[in-house]
Amino acid sequence: MSRTTRLSSSLLRVAAVTGVAALTLTACGSGSGSSSTSSGSGTVKVGLITKTDTNPFFVKMKEGAEKAAKENGAQLMTAAGKFDGDNTGQVTAIENMVAAGVKGILITPSDSKAIVPAIAKAKAKGVLVIALDTPTEPQSAVDALFATDNLKAGELIGEYAKAAMKGKTAKIAALDLAPGVSVGVQRHNGFLKGFGATEKDVACAQDTGGDQAKGQTAMENCLQKAPGINVVYTINEPAALGAYTALKAKGREKDVLIVSVDGGCTGTQAVKDGKIAATSQQYPLKMAAEGVKAVVTYAKDGKKASGYTDTGVTLITDKAQDGVTSKDTAYGLENCWG
Repeated sequence: MSRTTRLSSSLLRVAAVTGVAALTLTACGSGSGSSSTSSGSGTVKVGLITKTDTNPFFVKMKEGAEKAAKENGAQLMTAAGKFDGDNTGQVTAIENMVAAGVKGILITPSDSKAIVPAIAKAKAKGVLVIALDTPTEPQSAVDALFATDNLKAGELIGEYAKAAMKGKTAKIAALDLAPGVSVGVQRHNGFLKGFGATEKDVACAQDTGGDQAKGQTAMENCLQKAPGINVVYTINEPAALGAYTALKAKGREKDVLIVSVDGGCTGTQAVKDGKIAATSQQYPLKMAAEGVKAVVTYAKDGKKASGYTDTGVTLITDKAQDGVTSKDTAYGLENCWG
């Protein structure tokens, strides 16, 4: 999940004055002069800060924000951390966007707790802050949250894996995200809940940062630690594909069940190809689009979005299991990250 290129602070000040470029700072989407800030002058500026700019999930999120900004006559400014977990980069992005005059900031926090003080400063200056995908800790640190129910996403693949095992004893590997990130904790805990398992049932747990290469290394480590692993939970599909590569190298890709979360187009194709058994599909484009609309509404009439908006999750698999609601990959590919 990665996206970063930042202008120097001096260039940023120029960007803020001209309203042309921004932060990673890229400004896109502008509009008719009909959209204005609450002060009644200028185009509404909306900031989007993602964890990174390389993960396809965040690429799709940016696409959704760009489209919504164009449709609503707003100017979008984007930034990202240098890597998943780059809280310092996200703090800098918030400060730069506030200085550039954004009316609202949409953010996928890299560190759910560490980002809170920077968010509080932005809110104190009248900026609407909405978390996308990943809740802050506490969730009330932002004005609103537009996200998948990540606990439910984990539960769905846990229930699926349990049903697919058909009573066989499971030896579980958990390829997780990173410490301190709520979305990773929720998906992990949801999987265990759905499977009816506890931490004692996890034979090997490794952090991957949601990265494919790290996922492969993590799986290799787990196979050394616990060769009999037959169920693999992964935080996302890049990690799942890394796990698949490691398993294939050992000739075990056919006898290990891999389940994941995200439902991106590449990941859904991997389900269709039989590399991943099932995935929980979420909808980042919708998260971003709804976030942009909320900022524009706030700029126009001062009405703040609040609370949690569930943007939906769907279990995708071509090997449906009794008692577990799912849709096939034809549906998944048609709706991947919509």
